[in-house]
Amino acid sequence: MQHKFLLEYAQVLDSKDTLHHFREQFYAPELKGKRAIYFLGNSLGLQPKTARDEVMIILQDWANFGVEGFFLGNNPWINYQNKITPLLCDIIGATEEELVTMNHLTVNLHLLMLSFYQPTATRYKIICEAKAFPSDQYAFQSQVKLHGFDAADAIIEVHPKEGTELITTEDIIAAIEENKDSVALVLFSGINYYTGQVFDMQTITKAAHKAGAYAGFDLAHAAGNIKLQLHDWQVDFACWCNYKYLNSGPGAIAGAFIHKRNISDKNLLRLEGWWGNDANNRFKMQNTFTATATAESWAMSTPPIILLATHKSALEVFAAAGFHNLLQKSNALSEYLFFVLNHINQPVEKFKIITPANPDERGCQVSFSVHKNAKIVFDQLLPNGIFADWREPNVIRVAPVPLYNSFEEIFIFAQLLQQILNAA
Repeated sequence: MQHKFLLEYAQVLDSKDTLHHFREQFYAPELKGKRAIYFLGNSLGLQPKTARDEVMIILQDWANFGVEGFFLGNNPWINYQNKITPLLCDIIGATEEELVTMNHLTVNLHLLMLSFYQPTATRYKIICEAKAFPSDQYAFQSQVKLHGFDAADAIIEVHPKEGTELITTEDIIAAIEENKDSVALVLFSGINYYTGQVFDMQTITKAAHKAGAYAGFDLAHAAGNIKLQLHDWQVDFACWCNYKYLNSGPGAIAGAFIHKRNISDKNLLRLEGWWGNDANNRFKMQNTFTATATAESWAMSTPPIILLATHKSALEVFAAAGFHNLLQKSNALSEYLFFVLNHINQPVEKFKIITPANPDERGCQVSFSVHKNAKIVFDQLLPNGIFADWREPNVIRVAPVPLYNSFEEIFIFAQLLQQILNAA
């Protein structure tokens, strides 16, 4: 498509967008009495307007029934997760039995690593991306220390080639092959939080398995953003937060995936708690753990129903829009964002886009490094109604998401950025 750098053109694109009305199903910040342009869905998604009602139903049942709310009322809490799991299958690319909603992201990462990182004296290394999100790095370091290894030796980071921000699949595969006799776990992000690069999860998984290692992924920036097929890709495990693209609220309950072949592996260790016990035995209060035959056997504690309620309200919006439709719009928004950024970056380059232009290698986030007065440039966005994100030393991240962002907003952002850069 031959795009145009015109407000009227962007408005025409919005008029043809069959998902445009979904933006009215979310609350958005206002500045100076006007709806702000919110490009921070990669950090915290906006609140669905139905979330309040879902929470109020839970609070009313709590008031009416007390603890019997688990068993009484129109929506007994005991089965609440059953309303959520089917809504996640298409988003994550998994079967219902492979999904569990529980805890928070880093907690789930630790729990899954306790199962899938079982090092030996000779096979103990973790291969990951350089500049993974710090919380992941802390988890890797603490896990290898818990097993008595030196993190400097046990953690192998794959770096971008000099002069670039991106890590090639070839370099990842080469690192796995080079350490094939000592690698125990290959654990990457689905999308790197800094660059917005999508990693080839299927190829990485295949290479890990060939080397005799497990393959896992942190999908914090991938879940709800790109097409995932974890079951078909044979991924061993994954975890993600639900407060970014999945719009389930600050500190939202998180999710995890365990491939069904691993669920049935009797030799696979895990930490156990009463909610992972078979539902038929859960309330018999026996001291023998009988794992439920799904990923919920990794769940340990009573689920927080209020957090599940906001999560459910968000996922129902995804279901109404259709995830396939959202992915198509997301790609169209990002394509237009690339166009307008390249347009204003001429004739003299003022910034460098570090996110891959190839749609197969990115989601909706676009990151760019500003060459001059980067922080000054960024600091002028919010007062002018643009919510974006800053990452040291000079990177601005913007994420136009298909549920509540528009082509017009992308044009307005680019026009403002052009003015700021010209004055910087």
